[in-house]
Amino acid sequence: MGKPAGYWVNKIRTSFKGGSSSSKSLDEGSASGSRKNGSKNQKTEEGNKKGEAESGRKVMVVVDTTSQSKNALQWALTQCVQDEDNITLLHVTKTPVGQDETQGQRNSRAHEQVHPLKNFCQLKKPNVKTEIVVVETAEEKGKTIVAEAKKQGAGVLVLGQRKRTSKWRVIWKWRAKGGIGGGVVEYCIHNSECMAIAVRKKSNNGGYLITTKRHKDFWLLA
Repeated sequence: MGKPAGYWVNKIRTSFKGGSSSSKSLDEGSASGSRKNGSKNQKTEEGNKKGEAESGRKVMVVVDTTSQSKNALQWALTQCVQDEDNITLLHVTKTPVGQDETQGQRNSRAHEQVHPLKNFCQLKKPNVKTEIVVVETAEEKGKTIVAEAKKQGAGVLVLGQRKRTSKWRVIWKWRAKGGIGGGVVEYCIHNSECMAIAVRKKSNNGGYLITTKRHKDFWLLA
């Protein structure tokens, strides 16, 4: 028997925020018989301890100068980041060929480009620590993002996503069947050790389309 849409909305929101409302729902649904109550209370206690242990997550947002990146960051600040979390703004650049600039100079310029987004985070979430991480790489961007998320101990990885074309949908189905293909966002979703969330703004006031490993284009009115 299928679950109502509201059930999935609440479940997905809870998973993004790392809250404990999901354990409450499970407790309410499993309250049957006095012999189960003791076990249930014990599980609730364990769930609360787990929730405390999971507080202070590191939410990593992949940023650049595109509108998709800014939309993803805005979504993360309103729907994902909590006061006890930390934000890492990850900016990945390709190692240029045949330039006179040093890596230090390029790194400094990249920090300047991302710094307005850090200011935006501090404005929206003044109690949350925000840091900028710039990585220059000659490797594929997707692999670098996944590796850096693991290195930084990210609990959630958020990426902006462009509107999908019919060709992209074919690639998605191909990957789902075990093929190799897709872009940076798709690679991160399928290979990140933490939860990877692709975010696309639907319209000016139409909410967001969310894609994870388990949910594709899930609409959240935010």
